[in-house]
Amino acid sequence: MKHAVLIAVATLTACGGNLEASPERARPQTLVPAAELCVSRGTAAIGEEVTDPTTRATARGSSGDAAALEFVYRGDTAIVRELASGQARRQLGLKLRATNGCNLIYVMWRLDPTPKLEVSIKRNPGGRDHDDCGAEGYTKVKPTKSWKVPVLANGDKHTLRAAISGDDLTAWIDERVAWRGTLPSGARTLTGPAGLRSDNLVFDLVGFSTAAGDPDVSAPACPAPSD
Repeated sequence: MKHAVLIAVATLTACGGNLEASPERARPQTLVPAAELCVSRGTAAIGEEVTDPTTRATARGSSGDAAALEFVYRGDTAIVRELASGQARRQLGLKLRATNGCNLIYVMWRLDPTPKLEVSIKRNPGGRDHDDCGAEGYTKVKPTKSWKVPVLANGDKHTLRAAISGDDLTAWIDERVAWRGTLPSGARTLTGPAGLRSDNLVFDLVGFSTAAGDPDVSAPACPAPSD
């Protein structure tokens, strides 16, 4: 079944807590609606509830250097699905520069063992999909500074946003800085759209926005989603 929807611009809201207010110098480029959401795993649509234990999607035609995900947390999925590594993580977040499933940058809001943001790069030169690389090629990026993130409760609404500037990546929760760090040089070779990912969490997908891509570059075909 084809999954193509217009992507609404995420509404970004401020919140309290221990996060740092976003300094003006760290603000990314303007985020805009992308052409369509290509769902490669599970089901996802703006304004709908995501209930699949595994969801993967990209915004076709986006640049991949910045994105924002607005959601309402609804708890755990009815079925728990382990990752290829054998772990049953509860997380949701952003995909940046997603060349394919083997080569991309993740900005993930993990719930276990304690809530935190984790940035990692997955690089498998020549690899394209799960059959090629599985859980191989991950490198965790150490932040230069990070802040405590909120504990999620059913009904909580948040926005996770991230942007790359040069080799630096900044992530915000509700417009307050939550993570800063420098990407390794290997990240420069990654090109592709932005997207979203979730594992074992139910949430309302309120909005998703991205940095605009080059309109003269044709977006790749969107494959039918797999289970």
